[in-house]
Amino acid sequence: MAQDIKLMKLINGEMVIGKHAPDEGKLKEVALLQTVPTEQGVQMLILPYGYPFEQDIKGDISLEHVLYEYSTYPEDLQSKYLQASSNLTISSPGALRNLDLAAKAQGGSPSFSDILKK
Repeated sequence: MAQDIKLMKLINGEMVIGKHAPDEGKLKEVALLQTVPTEQGVQMLILPYGYPFEQDIKGDISLEHVLYEYSTYPEDLQSKYLQASSNLTISSPGALRNLDLAAKAQGGSPSFSDILKK
């Protein structure tokens, strides 16, 4: 059964993201979100909640400690959380759009080895 990914604010003011398990009364595999000011604006940093002592996203937090549940948040944040918690890379729909298909434009089709060389 797939679990919903939820963004929540805890009673201590921290913003966390994790897998919502309402039947267990928990937010599982919790990651902490921190804002980092940059020259371009603000970026979000996803860290294991137990960082720096824990390097993996695996802790649970009781829903009793949740002050607010965000109803909407950027979809990219969910993708980044899934990548960080699973160590998998999720490609975007247009990820293969930039392949150099010059051979196809010349009437042929590129070989697999030509694509790998790029």
